[in-house]
Amino acid sequence: MSGLSSDRDVSPRAWSGVHRGPLRAGEWVRLTDQKGRRHNFELVAGKRFFSNKGHLDHDELIGREEGFTVSSSVGGQYLVFRPLLSEFVVSMPRGAAVVYPKDAAQIVAMADIFPGADVVEAGVGSGALTCSLLRAVGPHGTVTSYERREEFAEVARRNVTQFFDGGDGEGHPAWRLVLGDLADALPASGDRADRVVLDMLAPWECLEAAAGSLRAGGILCAYVATTTQLSRFVESVRVHGGFTEPQAWESLVRDWHVEGLAVRPGHAMVGHTAFLVTARRMAPGERPPVKKRRPAPGAYGPDYAGPRPPGVPEGTPAE
Repeated sequence: MSGLSSDRDVSPRAWSGVHRGPLRAGEWVRLTDQKGRRHNFELVAGKRFFSNKGHLDHDELIGREEGFTVSSSVGGQYLVFRPLLSEFVVSMPRGAAVVYPKDAAQIVAMADIFPGADVVEAGVGSGALTCSLLRAVGPHGTVTSYERREEFAEVARRNVTQFFDGGDGEGHPAWRLVLGDLADALPASGDRADRVVLDMLAPWECLEAAAGSLRAGGILCAYVATTTQLSRFVESVRVHGGFTEPQAWESLVRDWHVEGLAVRPGHAMVGHTAFLVTARRMAPGERPPVKKRRPAPGAYGPDYAGPRPPGVPEGTPAE
């Protein structure tokens, strides 16, 4: 097993966005000072990094193995590492809000994104989730990203290309970025998908297109920010009839302070960012059994204006 002890670089054919060995010009690095403040930038030969702790030359970093400490011109100390994907996406240039790592991880796991999968996403935002999807499907899968706004698409293209090949190549071979509305463009393409991920204001508008593209057993996943969006999407999936009962949840992340006997929750946490919803596609012509549940009183009462599940007549409060 001599390969386990090798320090050779990760094969470019893996398209992982990860490198081993000495830092090189064109790569991004992440500097962390003694107070935990972080700085992310691209290494450029002959360039200088400036902060309130003075400056340091990029050439001092290029050629060294990551995981070292460097001092600035006035004695400030920094840890130097390559950024992880989760660190890169929260510091990269943004055109639109990014899907945070805690939600991207949930999407990859709970939507079961696998190597070789055909994945469709809309919209692409700044490319944060796209990077996680591409990492998961690998070079033998496909990720097709639909984005309505050209300015967002361009930002995402630069970010994804920067992460996977330093911005010098033609981009990830598994990725296709389409400028347009998924609701119209996906049916016209005839593409089939194993997974469809919707990150948009009105994902229910793309439900028919997603259903037509998904293979039997495929997974539909939506990322929505508000409870009104959550309700509208879940009920739309139920009324469609071609999916299993949708599952909705959110994740909250809280760090902990650990110092000797002083062990307590951190004062800050990553709270609500979005709700996630998943459902599986039924085979053509098949419908799931009607779930036997008793809705809460008033759940579909006179004030409810959204889609209604089968058996719930309009204007009739649930008993």
